[in-house]
Amino acid sequence: MNRIALPLALLALAACAPGNDAAANNEAEPVAVADSEADRFFASLTALCGKAYEGRVVSDEAADEDMRSARLVMHVRECSDQVIRIPFHVGEDRSRTWVISRTGTGENGGLRLKHDHRHEDGSEDVLTQYGGDTATPGTATRQEFPVDQFSKDLFNREDAAVSTTNVWAMEVEPGRIFAYELRRPNRYLRAEFDLTQPVEAPPPPWGAE
Repeated sequence: MNRIALPLALLALAACAPGNDAAANNEAEPVAVADSEADRFFASLTALCGKAYEGRVVSDEAADEDMRSARLVMHVRECSDQVIRIPFHVGEDRSRTWVISRTGTGENGGLRLKHDHRHEDGSEDVLTQYGGDTATPGTATRQEFPVDQFSKDLFNREDAAVSTTNVWAMEVEPGRIFAYELRRPNRYLRAEFDLTQPVEAPPPPWGAE
């Protein structure tokens, strides 16, 4: 066998080796896409679907005295791959629902928080659908939602300009607590809900019957 034929023969044998089947068939190994922090957070909320939990205001501002003295219940009532709806009941007031939705998945994924406020007859309150999108990756246990432009315009129009610097946050520590926060200069509200003790689901929020 001449000097040219020998290397060619070795190459042919290598191409037929079992370890090269994928290359011979032009097949690529699948690449796993890691979940983002937002995806993990959304999954933790989804795991609570159908359950309700009692909570309390743990911040100490006088503005929240009425809420601090009321029974607080959150109900993870509706869940899909894209949207989770969590009615937040303050005593007999069933006007509030937190709506968490995806703004994408994977590495570039994020979340959006909106506040759906209704009157007892189901009609929308003048201050409703406000909130914001995550601006940072956050963590699997905490996501923050700075106020968006729609909400700023709404607050300015409805004489609530003090809220144009709002930043909301949610936390989920599986098997321990869920928390909701509102922060802005000179304003802080935090409510925590005990995930170790589910309670009976409350009636539907206003507008959902």
